[in-house]
Amino acid sequence: MKEQMTDISSILIANRGEIASRVIRTCRKMGIKSIAVFSEADRYSPFVGEADQAIYIGESSPAASYLNQDKIFAAVKKTGADAIHPGYGFLSENANFARRCQQENILFIGPNPEAIEAMGSKSKAKNLMKSNGVPVVPGYQGRDQRAETLTAAAADIGYPVLLKATAGGGGKGMRIVHDQSQIASALKSAQREAQSAFGNNELIIEKYIASGRHIEFQIFGDQHGNVIHILERECSIQRRYQKVIEESPSPVMDDDLRQKMGLAAVRAAKALQYDNAGTVEFIFDDNTGNFYFLEVNTRLQVEHPVTEAITGLDLVQMQIESAQGLPLALQQNDVQGKGYAIEARLYAEDASNDFLPATGIIQRFEAPSNIEGLRIESAIRDGSEISIFYDPMIAKIIVWDQTRTTAHRKMSYVLQHLLCLGITTNQELLLHILGNSDFKAGRYNTHFIQNKLSLKSLGEKSMQQTAFAAISVCLFRWRQRNGRRTLLRSLPSGWRNNFYAPQKETYKSEDQTVSVGYRAKKESFEFLIADQTYDARLISGNQRDIQIEIDGFRHHFDIAQKENAYFVHHAEGGTIQLDLQERFPVNESEKIAGGYESPMPSQIVKVLVSKGQSVKSGEGLIVLSSMKMESTIEAIEDGVVEEVYATEGENVQAGFLLLKIDKLNR
Repeated sequence: MKEQMTDISSILIANRGEIASRVIRTCRKMGIKSIAVFSEADRYSPFVGEADQAIYIGESSPAASYLNQDKIFAAVKKTGADAIHPGYGFLSENANFARRCQQENILFIGPNPEAIEAMGSKSKAKNLMKSNGVPVVPGYQGRDQRAETLTAAAADIGYPVLLKATAGGGGKGMRIVHDQSQIASALKSAQREAQSAFGNNELIIEKYIASGRHIEFQIFGDQHGNVIHILERECSIQRRYQKVIEESPSPVMDDDLRQKMGLAAVRAAKALQYDNAGTVEFIFDDNTGNFYFLEVNTRLQVEHPVTEAITGLDLVQMQIESAQGLPLALQQNDVQGKGYAIEARLYAEDASNDFLPATGIIQRFEAPSNIEGLRIESAIRDGSEISIFYDPMIAKIIVWDQTRTTAHRKMSYVLQHLLCLGITTNQELLLHILGNSDFKAGRYNTHFIQNKLSLKSLGEKSMQQTAFAAISVCLFRWRQRNGRRTLLRSLPSGWRNNFYAPQKETYKSEDQTVSVGYRAKKESFEFLIADQTYDARLISGNQRDIQIEIDGFRHHFDIAQKENAYFVHHAEGGTIQLDLQERFPVNESEKIAGGYESPMPSQIVKVLVSKGQSVKSGEGLIVLSSMKMESTIEAIEDGVVEEVYATEGENVQAGFLLLKIDKLNR
């Protein structure tokens, strides 16, 4: 029991990405100095610039940076940090790391090492819970790991059974075994995977619950023996044993069940003498109504904003206060949930291709604004890179509203209008889930995605959706060219002396070739695509979006460009990538002599020159800002500024023509 509060004036965040940004936000609110650590891959990530101080800790590989305890503690000594917040993942559930914090006299913002250690083994955790009256799934968690012993245990439990690695999580070392003919091979493969992932091949066997729901309770303890639960989260929508959508309250929860599961969660926390944020996870059997203990996550959860949304609490602030030695500021009766909250995880992955992770540069990331109850947790901006080194989660989208129906409707609207252009995401999967009648009715379990959804067709576009996207790109490019014209401005762009010879462009979309013919008329354009004629009027446009009236119907398209790749988003049609096919083999043939292009998605901070001004080689022309870093475009030769196309404050894409310089004596 702590007798006095430990003062904290600075916190080093031993993590990255959106959770680092989340902790930084609470530090700022509390007047605490935030210190970020970053790897090579994260050098220009937004969370690094958001922190009050940041320090480089190594190469991109987690083992060389975020998992390297020596480098973390060296950073603590260099910065003089008072405490460490581990976030989630990486070192957050490492008992040795928490214990080393004690040895180094650094406050660890998390539970005591003994609690972490007790939950580090699923078999030990299960035995501890059973002895403290917490219901556990029938199974085997013995030290005898011989194949014959495990096979006999599976037969005693009764098939189907679930094999689980005692160490670690994330679905590694897990196998569902439906009958005895599968047990031998399943044991070998599960043990191999567990050994490879965690350095420990020990397994437990549990009765497999065919129709189960994953329901977890947020717990919180302090150093004075107080423990409460802060309601539940329904986390059954999963792929590969990892969560995709979470919501609260759970669709199956009533007051009686909530009281029973909440008491079990508190009992579990007290058995551990728990003294910070944690989560008790249960499996709920749809067929019997029984629930069983799964595990305790001894850290802040990814989905903690769901709980914050319905309670109004700041769980990170509560973590910091508990670590300081302050008693909990609320009792169990004070915990009240209001309304409904749902969280959707936006991943860089191809849901139609077995959830294959995607990497690349996000050309444009933007959430709809002015939506009450919307919260975006992300460390991504225009130009951010999703690398091979870290989790593919791009953002968490959280929506709160008074009822489950209105919260879901609002989430669907947000996902329809969310822009994440330049990389493959699961955005359409999330919309597909929200539109499913069983999900709307709350009829789902942990197998919902694999059993209820058809994923192969995700991302497929109709011919009309593709045609509309092609029209938007053609007019987007037409507008760019027309804005740069200096000769024969009185003639329509693309004018031909032969009316029957339209302009032509060809695009690739997936494996589909889209041939576009179009001609400019007096007030509109006529397009011919796949034997279909469209009348299109360009209403307005800039470097980021364009409004077009197609056959009398107004459409808004958001567009991002990377070289010859165009990423087009339409609220009804989703996102389509169109790759312009070159008419000529030499790309440089279309480069504008004396042209200066934006090397990355940027904001124009300052235009330093004007039309007609003489410039010298090395002289600054335009100041750009990308990811909170400014860079100056400099002249590479002497000359005179012929045209300036950039405007201060304007957001431009990579490759946007900023200005032209006429070289002296060219």
